[in-house]
Amino acid sequence: MSGTFITFEGIDGSGKSTQLRLVSNYLKEQGCNVVLTREPGGTTIGLRLRAALLDANEEVDPLTELLVFASDRAQHVRRVLRPALANDQIVISDRYADATVAYQGAGRGFNPELVAEIIQLATEGLKPDLTLLFDVPVEESVSRTARRGSARRDRLDIERSEFHQRVREAYLQIAAAEPERVKVIDSGGPVETTQARLRSILIPFLKSRGYLTQHV
Repeated sequence: MSGTFITFEGIDGSGKSTQLRLVSNYLKEQGCNVVLTREPGGTTIGLRLRAALLDANEEVDPLTELLVFASDRAQHVRRVLRPALANDQIVISDRYADATVAYQGAGRGFNPELVAEIIQLATEGLKPDLTLLFDVPVEESVSRTARRGSARRDRLDIERSEFHQRVREAYLQIAAAEPERVKVIDSGGPVETTQARLRSILIPFLKSRGYLTQHV
């Protein structure tokens, strides 16, 4: 068995990071060998790039943003993702290439062909086996991020609602185009409800790949 690559995607405030933490604890309790990572910031260099990219007080040119995210991803793929997958581990990443299509492609308005070319260069074609898209209305997303307080809101959090709407629509278009890979989860309700929906998709998927016993 080679490893399994799973990504969690969604607009800011969709709850994906909370859901990732909860389900990863569950999987570890079941004896799964799980690697948790994120973009940006899944490597030592990535942490430095993340701090600069998401600083709410930093003015980052859109092209710089696109290319730095790609640089972070290239390092992430080569130093974290591929080695873990080669070691037969379950890798769960909080965001990956779909985020670039949604945020820099639709959000910033970059040409889709350019975005696709840059993603291919950074990933060398590595795609997730499963993507879980946590979907929530933009109004709810804005409300949730506002409750974090200014100290925890990053540069993308404070973008206008129109930006987040473009990002959400792009994510849903990705899901519509790749329904076998991308599964949409309504995350507008309670955390427990969303977690149950997540497990109803993830557990059968992992069982089909031999990671969980049938009684789980």
